[in-house]
Amino acid sequence: MSKIDPQLFNVHEHALDKEFELCPACGSELSVRHSKHGGFVGCNNYPTCDYTRPLVQHESIETQVISGSVCPKCGNELAVKSGRFGIFIGCTHYPECTHIEKHDNTNQAEQITCPQCAKGHLESRTSRYGKTFFACSAYPKCKFIVNYPPYNEACPDCGFGILVERKGAAGSRVECPQKSCKYKRAL
Repeated sequence: MSKIDPQLFNVHEHALDKEFELCPACGSELSVRHSKHGGFVGCNNYPTCDYTRPLVQHESIETQVISGSVCPKCGNELAVKSGRFGIFIGCTHYPECTHIEKHDNTNQAEQITCPQCAKGHLESRTSRYGKTFFACSAYPKCKFIVNYPPYNEACPDCGFGILVERKGAAGSRVECPQKSCKYKRAL
């Protein structure tokens, strides 16, 4: 181990930080840079030249028009598009019409009425951290939320409109979401 040249492993300059390409804008050398959004390749002549490109090239899909589809808001065709949250279906006249199709796996027969307002129904949502929760569809007016999948049955102890399904080490069980009620039963 004593025969290793310490200049090869210098703290200030790492072998992987050099790209050894020339900038297409000014002809200077390119190197790997880091920001809060991840790594990118940038020009070493930075204040003068602001050329950058992503370190990893992501595949972007072209907008594909779905023939025979009609936007319910404006009547134009719908298209498969790629956005920052993934692939979605939206209107082809985007700035004027902001219609987006929701990916909904639940049938209309399975919808559970909101126990708090009784006007909306509970629908599955995803938080910004990727967790699934269930909230009322009449959101700005009703702020009812449950973290576990709702079960369409009233609580026999307190009479609350729904129960929730929870999975544990002992198996699945149904329980009341109210903190004051302690009702639980195995599924």
